[in-house]
Amino acid sequence: MNGVTISPSPQGGVDVVLPCLDEADALPWVLARIPAGWRALVVDNGSTDGSAEIARGLGATVVHEPRRGFGAACHAGLTAATADVVCFCDCDASLDPALLEPFVQEVRAGEADLVLGRRRPHGRGSWPAHARAGNVALARLLRRRTGLPLHDLGPLRAARREALLGLGLTDRRSGYPLEMVVRAADAGWRITEHDVPYLPRTGASKVTGTWRGTWQAVRDMSRVLNDVPAREGIPR
Repeated sequence: MNGVTISPSPQGGVDVVLPCLDEADALPWVLARIPAGWRALVVDNGSTDGSAEIARGLGATVVHEPRRGFGAACHAGLTAATADVVCFCDCDASLDPALLEPFVQEVRAGEADLVLGRRRPHGRGSWPAHARAGNVALARLLRRRTGLPLHDLGPLRAARREALLGLGLTDRRSGYPLEMVVRAADAGWRITEHDVPYLPRTGASKVTGTWRGTWQAVRDMSRVLNDVPAREGIPR
């Protein structure tokens, strides 16, 4: 993280990890939707459009992760977090971070260990056919692997920080969200899923913007499913 000093999150607050690569246009809307009292951790993954400066100017804490990869950015944010509950949200304005409030309440109430958002497209072009097809294929594999009735690998999620660190996540590419769910399922976590509106993103997707990118992500995640053996004793 290039020696960046991270101030502790406010007591009783929540840290929201926002992996960011060239999201200058989306950042103002996303950061304006962070609930009061929560801290936004914008993890800059090598942006060249001034995203880090914009985020800092809007009051976010900026973490620098030079190693490219969605998982690398997410994990850098997780390790920089200090709050008891950590959330994850894309930084492209396709998901509203304000929707995380009931997710956090569910975790704090002890009703779930990991809460996921199931994306429901709102607006034309919010979820291209190729990206949706890839997600359907992966969700089917995930249900077969875990036995859980999950329908999406959506990036909107919440869980306790120490428990997440205890999962020992190793993927640093597009398989990171999938590995988190598989590890959590193997550990016997209570995992819930709730519908959330999925809006047209700002800018082009770095992962699923094309058929080729989508199926590369599917291959990466399928490999994660095959490479993650069941583990015992992972903390809840």
